Amino acid sequence: MSAASRSDSMRGGGRATGGPEHFDVLIVGAGLSGIGAAHHLQTAFPARSYAILEARTAIGGTWDLFRYPGVRSDSDMHTLGYRFRPWTQAAAIADGRSILDYIRETATEAGIDRRIRFGHKVIGAAWSTDEARWTVTVEHDGTTSTLTCGFLYTCSGYYRYDEGYTPDFAGIEDFRGQLVHPQQWPADLDYAGKRVVVIGSGATAVTLVPAMAETATQVTMLQRSPTYIMSIPAEDAVATRLRARFGPRRAHTLTRWKNVLISMVIYQLSRRRPAMIRNLIRKQTLAQLPAGYDVDVHFKPTYNPWDQRLCLVPDGDLFRSISAGRAQVVTDRIDRFTADGLCLASGAELAADIVVTATGLQLLAFGGIELTVDGHAIDLPDTMAYKGMMLGGVPNFAFTIGYTNASWTLKADLVGEFVCRLLRHMDANGYDQCTPWPDPNIAAEPLLDFQSGYVQRSIDRFPSAGSRRPWRLGMNYAHDVLALRHGRIEDGTIRFASRTAAAEHVPVRVTS
Repeated sequence: MSAASRSDSMRGGGRATGGPEHFDVLIVGAGLSGIGAAHHLQTAFPARSYAILEARTAIGGTWDLFRYPGVRSDSDMHTLGYRFRPWTQAAAIADGRSILDYIRETATEAGIDRRIRFGHKVIGAAWSTDEARWTVTVEHDGTTSTLTCGFLYTCSGYYRYDEGYTPDFAGIEDFRGQLVHPQQWPADLDYAGKRVVVIGSGATAVTLVPAMAETATQVTMLQRSPTYIMSIPAEDAVATRLRARFGPRRAHTLTRWKNVLISMVIYQLSRRRPAMIRNLIRKQTLAQLPAGYDVDVHFKPTYNPWDQRLCLVPDGDLFRSISAGRAQVVTDRIDRFTADGLCLASGAELAADIVVTATGLQLLAFGGIELTVDGHAIDLPDTMAYKGMMLGGVPNFAFTIGYTNASWTLKADLVGEFVCRLLRHMDANGYDQCTPWPDPNIAAEPLLDFQSGYVQRSIDRFPSAGSRRPWRLGMNYAHDVLALRHGRIEDGTIRFASRTAAAEHVPVRVTS
């Protein structure tokens, strides 16, 4: 990137006469990943111009979107929190409001909130090799405009914000009660004294059920098949002791690694000795439910642990609601909706005033941005992801996809650090273009090797991963720390080039 563009003001970019506003870096998304990316970028390059383009009207992404009762983290906050900003609250599994406050405070303290352009939805981005820049098309207030940047960094997650997934249930139009999807939760929904059926068994459902059971007459979790559910302490006693002894920053690092290592051990044992982990989870579940409860009907999945994500319940709140009689689990298939509830495949009927379809997400790669390179449209399924964060054949582009077996932010932080290392390497060598170049001998594999329904429904619309590194999306944080934080930038896969050197016929080394 040119010295001229890097000398632009801190808050804005530069503008050539009659041309679009230009930034060194454009970040797409002001959620957990985008705020973290901005923090890494401005810490490493205080004079670099950047902006964050956010389609919605507020900071927070997922944590601003989801407003359903009890919404909380599905990972501990010592790993879901940023590496650079310690999580100091007592709760290890935090409620959505606390997480949202944490993200917004991070943005405000660093001045990142002044760099965000709300209501700016990125719909397209076109790369020009001749100009070594992206032209980004944005919708705002019903009109379209363009910005340009030297590097495009998408932090928009991987699911659709405007619409969740609801199956085509027979007879759904006959239901006279209220039908709600957690992704579009009505602010004025009154469920006190009501009969509620929550369809689903994932993280959203196991969060909703105990929260709604506090005031509803009866809450039923209706699941087609069980999910692995583990109870963990709501507060991390070790973290509390470490904070008292070492202070918040050192305690955060120690607790983060403690939790990373524990989760890695559980994951590896789940893959290598699934029967052992099955039995451990079953014993824990039996201990928290009433004697005689049919655990093997309602809490014994047909798949192995970590074929799908484990659900965590702080202090066993779901099990406590069941034991207290405020909630129940029904394992059956839906035959059809009726005017007053649901008729099940077994012939049983469930009466309901409110039905919550906690039936999952719809995936959407890069927020639906249409990419072109030198006039050629990029068909994402034809691309391969380099280190799970760049696209083969697409210059100066990075994205964030977190771990499926650990906290999202662990990977997001590493991606932010790697992007900064990459930009610093380009500065030091006079490059303005970097492009991972795919090896045709590497076999394509699914980007996310995960059996959850929301992944399987849409994974064919995403880039692929490769059969070996650096094209395989790793799910091992410790390995990624070495590879992304300390590994070689010029690893024989990325091609670097300089438009200025080419124009002046100056030889520039190209890594391939």
